[in-house]
Amino acid sequence: MILVSACLMGVDCKYNGKNNKSLEILELMKHKQVIPVCPEQLGGLTTPRLAAEIQGGEGKDVLSKKAKVLRKDGADISEAFIKGAEETLKIAESMGAKSAVLKARSPSCGTGEIYDGTFKGKIAKGDGVTTALLKMKGIQVLTEESDIIIALTNR
Repeated sequence: MILVSACLMGVDCKYNGKNNKSLEILELMKHKQVIPVCPEQLGGLTTPRLAAEIQGGEGKDVLSKKAKVLRKDGADISEAFIKGAEETLKIAESMGAKSAVLKARSPSCGTGEIYDGTFKGKIAKGDGVTTALLKMKGIQVLTEESDIIIALTNR
């Protein structure tokens, strides 16, 4: 079982009400059992919603309350991101998922890189909130931009 960001599978759950459908992901997933998830929706956020970015750190810092996830209008929505991460982890554990393919640079799902909190499209090193929690629990997290075919077929 592999968790996959629902937006990558064509589900319109992205902050702007659209998706990030990846034909490569869809092709790969024909050969794997997948569980589509949207941590932001699982955390109670609506679609569409204002863009959000992590300010003051990265996902692990949000989990430890040292950083915040702020909407573009300044509203603190950290708790929704934490809840979404926790719900995603529950799904992963209940389904026995050992891997996840999540959306690159997302404040929930980014792996290794996230937007820097300025809402100017700049990138910073770090993981999103859900990715940080999944990694803490030993779940491998990749993005749609990773060399996922090799990584997932060798598991």
